[in-house]
Amino acid sequence: MKRRHFVMFAALAMTAWLALFGDKSPDTGIAEPVTRANKGPPAAGTTFPAQSGIAKQSTRSEPLPDILALQPRETLIGGAHAAISTDGIFTTQSWTPPPPPPPKPPPPPPSAPPLPFAYLGKKIESGVWEVYLAQGDRTHIVQEKAVIDGIYRIDAIKPPTLSLTYLPLTQVQTLTIGVSD
Repeated sequence: MKRRHFVMFAALAMTAWLALFGDKSPDTGIAEPVTRANKGPPAAGTTFPAQSGIAKQSTRSEPLPDILALQPRETLIGGAHAAISTDGIFTTQSWTPPPPPPPKPPPPPPSAPPLPFAYLGKKIESGVWEVYLAQGDRTHIVQEKAVIDGIYRIDAIKPPTLSLTYLPLTQVQTLTIGVSD
């Protein structure tokens, strides 16, 4: 353990010495492109041989292509006043907000609910029809002009139909009651 502590202390001392007395001069040099004899840009269909691993010496007589000079960004993608190209899919972009969605259509007018009555039977007595209707566990015996629970009014009993008016909306509904026997 003693030797291990000694090695770690030596490494700490070396690190502290380098931190205090090492070269602290800033590297302010800016890499500039090297100007070379302009041989012109390579042809559009020119392909360059791929090199892998260690650089191989070419047995060809033609030289390897030069590195092209850097071009300003504005010439490549356009500056602030560059015209927008209409070629391609993603070239145009609009920053204006999209138009508001069209207004929703007005709600449909209210309609009467389906009839809550089930037909049980009918009878004619003294020329006046009586119809027996079931509403849940209740039974109603109705004649013309009768009002059921203040919601439905019996307008006409003319077999095979019974005409009712839904009073809150004044809508007429019919119920089939069968033919007169």
